[in-house]
Amino acid sequence: MLIVCQGLKFKSIKNMNDEAIMRVFADAGAIITNDHVVYTSGLHGHTYINKDALYVHTKTISDLCKIMAEKYDANEIDIVIGPVIGGVVLSQWVTHHLNARRSNEEILALYAEKEGEGKEKSFVIKRGYDAYIPGKNVLVVEDLLTTGDSALKVVNCVKGLGGKVIGLSVLGNRGGVKPENVGNVPIHALLNIKMDSWPEDQCPLCKENKPVNIKLGKGKVFLERAERK
Repeated sequence: MLIVCQGLKFKSIKNMNDEAIMRVFADAGAIITNDHVVYTSGLHGHTYINKDALYVHTKTISDLCKIMAEKYDANEIDIVIGPVIGGVVLSQWVTHHLNARRSNEEILALYAEKEGEGKEKSFVIKRGYDAYIPGKNVLVVEDLLTTGDSALKVVNCVKGLGGKVIGLSVLGNRGGVKPENVGNVPIHALLNIKMDSWPEDQCPLCKENKPVNIKLGKGKVFLERAERK
């Protein structure tokens, strides 16, 4: 079986390695290097995976989500849920591909919404979606893991409603996040990539006065906060 991602052909959707996934990301313009970026976690780094560049290519994101779905037995999943915003896209496509292999009732695609900012940020499941979760097997999806904090909050949200989280499936694990960092939930990442990152006060790029990228990540917010000090 051949799968095409932005013109790249692979023999099987099950044997794509990190190098192959990196080529897909790069082909979509989703990898930025030699820059100074601020991640959602607040850490600084020189490499950025711009998952938003992937989302505009529906064929590519569908193919990637099909690989994410292949890891799981569709008959053992009842719900797929992800945090807004990117997790909404992923939950829809992963659920779509899981349902293609489902032999009984439909798997539902839900999302968790963000409340608050920074350290006060949390996730809630509302709009009536919370009623679907008690007693169900739930797959959590996320785009990128840096610290795993957002994924953990969604996992805890699901557990708090009586759902059983069977796994966390992500496009990329860039922070070396482990199951113990996300509530002891098994992690399946399409791409495992170690990217150097530092707290603001230890960032060598800041010490070199390298300009912060304000178009990607949280660079603009970081600079606005710095100006208020």
